[in-house]
Amino acid sequence: MAIKSRNKVSAEFSMSSMTDIVFLLLIFFIIASTMISPYGIKVLLPQSAQRTTGKQNISVSITEDLKFYVGDKQVQKSEIESILRREMGNEEKPGVILRAHEDVNVKSIVYVMDIAKRNKYQVVLATRNQ
Repeated sequence: MAIKSRNKVSAEFSMSSMTDIVFLLLIFFIIASTMISPYGIKVLLPQSAQRTTGKQNISVSITEDLKFYVGDKQVQKSEIESILRREMGNEEKPGVILRAHEDVNVKSIVYVMDIAKRNKYQVVLATRNQ
């Protein structure tokens, strides 16, 4: 008399749970990568205890030797306003993050801030933590 076992162990592996995990990781990295704004220019920022947050569309950097960068491209001081207007386009709430070396004179910083004020851009001055 043959006794049959009712509980058979299946040797199959279901990939559905593995694909769920892969898609969740993919979504996580896509969202995380949009929050990171890479900076190509090394600038020693002034220190501050406060942190500012907000959405900035483009960065303007001023190096110690008064070279101006929009994003990671070096530009002439006189070209900054036209480049910002072109880059911002029809943004709903355009914002500029200003990254100036700690030894840059205030006149250069105010020049960029004045451009932003004329064009109604929100400006955030970047600092480094203490």
